[in-house]
Amino acid sequence: MENNKNLRLLTGNEAIARAAYESGVTVATAYPGTPSTEILENVSRYSQIYCQWSVNEKVSLEVASGASIAGARALVAMKHVGLNVAADPFMTLSYTGVTGGLVIISADDPGMHSSQNEQDNRFYARFAKVPMLEPSDSQEALDMVKDAFEISEKFDTPVLVRTTTRISHSRSMVMTGSRQDKKPKDYVKNSCKYVMIPAYGRERHLAVLDRWEKLKELCEQGYYHLLHTPQSSKAVKDIGIITSGVSYQYAREVFDNVPVLKLNMTNPVCSNIISEFSRDKRLVIVIEELEPFLEEHIRLLNLKVELAGKQFFPAYGELGISALEKVYCQLFGTASGKAADNNKVSGEKIIEDTQRIESFKGYTAKKLRQDEILAGLPPRPPVLCAGCPHRSVFHVLKKLKTAVMGDIGCYTLSVLPPLNSLDSCLCMGAGVGQALGMEKANKDFKGRVVAVIGDSTFFHSGITATIDNAYNNGTNVIIVLDNGTTAMTGQQDHPGTGRTLMSNTSVQLKPEDFAKAAGIKNIRVVDPSDMKTLKKVFEEELNRDELSFVVCRRPCVLIEKPKIISKVYIDQNICKECGLCLKFGCPAIEFKDSRYSINSVLCTGCNVCADICKFKAIIKKK
Repeated sequence: MENNKNLRLLTGNEAIARAAYESGVTVATAYPGTPSTEILENVSRYSQIYCQWSVNEKVSLEVASGASIAGARALVAMKHVGLNVAADPFMTLSYTGVTGGLVIISADDPGMHSSQNEQDNRFYARFAKVPMLEPSDSQEALDMVKDAFEISEKFDTPVLVRTTTRISHSRSMVMTGSRQDKKPKDYVKNSCKYVMIPAYGRERHLAVLDRWEKLKELCEQGYYHLLHTPQSSKAVKDIGIITSGVSYQYAREVFDNVPVLKLNMTNPVCSNIISEFSRDKRLVIVIEELEPFLEEHIRLLNLKVELAGKQFFPAYGELGISALEKVYCQLFGTASGKAADNNKVSGEKIIEDTQRIESFKGYTAKKLRQDEILAGLPPRPPVLCAGCPHRSVFHVLKKLKTAVMGDIGCYTLSVLPPLNSLDSCLCMGAGVGQALGMEKANKDFKGRVVAVIGDSTFFHSGITATIDNAYNNGTNVIIVLDNGTTAMTGQQDHPGTGRTLMSNTSVQLKPEDFAKAAGIKNIRVVDPSDMKTLKKVFEEELNRDELSFVVCRRPCVLIEKPKIISKVYIDQNICKECGLCLKFGCPAIEFKDSRYSINSVLCTGCNVCADICKFKAIIKKK
């Protein structure tokens, strides 16, 4: 049996893997990239955690988010440029929040030891308004990742933990603990939280802003900053240093006589603590690698203190002892004291002039409020078109009580009444990865989770997720809603149409061929207007122990209308007024003047509604 309580010499990456184990993580995903690669390699040593290499960082985050939605704790790791690839789901995850804790490791690479750039991913945290923690050694890497899961679940947010190459690969002593088994939370369908259509997204944005205010209070608490006060006779009081991450180690080693405020949480930034720390100082030095992220924030506080930062330290490469020693010499009059006089820190502030743009004086029209404009207008919520081939798919999935991981497209509207079918919609291509994450997080989802994706979206970013699903032995059902166009944006062509933007004939690619190439054995193509066959196919594929790929192929009703339309009507003598036809959600089916009827102007003649009525009151006519 493993000795859980002992002192170990670990790299930062090993400590993060250990933190995943101790935090009760169920699912861990990543795409390998230095300096983060060893995190998942070490996670794989813990049999209690399902872990996988994903085909890219975007898919890895989508899989982890699916695990989180299912109620399990999930960790995803990537290098700094990997977050560029994963930015699409990452930004919206800030809106949706989490169920089980979700922690994202961003391993930055100052100095470009193995990277194509030196980007500073602290700005991603600010951009998305998600909390970010920065460890300065392996012990803090373990402790902060564990705390990040608590923050994630308490504040309903993904959490970024930023490391750098030096933290990832350096070793220090770590006191390890035992695993905290976390049973996945019960899954509760919550479309308003996880399906980011505009109406729901606006509400979630307000939730993000409210959460941000609470996080600003959290960062002021004692754990999220550390004050080091030197006790030597050479200690100075009128100079202070503010830093974070590995820069703290350099600051402590060189400026052993200067008070140091270390920020463990660097987004949000603890403004009150910084103001209090600076109150009795004449000079505050901000030490950070790469961009002046902290320095810019502190300057905005308008503190009555001289502030130094990037005029002393480069905005590129790793910092090191030598860079800090030069500044120390300038401050404390060593052999470089003359140089210090030449580089004296200036306390002058740059004041930018701003102009206030006045309103156009000739504008005299009364400003109408939105409620005045909308008063009296009937509500017109968005809805799938009459005859849309997607509608029958979601009608059947709802009857089968599956968890439906959705995507961006017309079919996102299936989240609305009366279909109410969608469980999640994060970003383009995400549903396929989320379905895999759900089943890996909780075996109870086996046989009852599907992913839906449109044909255009499949080519956009569903192929990689399909490959990932096949490679990692998924057993869910991937459903491609192939209507032969990019419908929601106005019927544009894509690789599946056989036509280019310039109207040239081209190769016509089919989703099922990609599925076959990915090694998926169970591939079905079905016409979604055939309700009985559609239901049978879904039931058969859900009962398999392997991954299935179903293409529901029927042209968009707006681009290909039949020459002879076989329309339907409701026989009032047979109709039992049960209202089941309205639950199908077709706008051609109406209830007015106390009776159910079909609007012949809107009806496209798909005849699917005739299969809905169990009393056979909907009758086809030529």
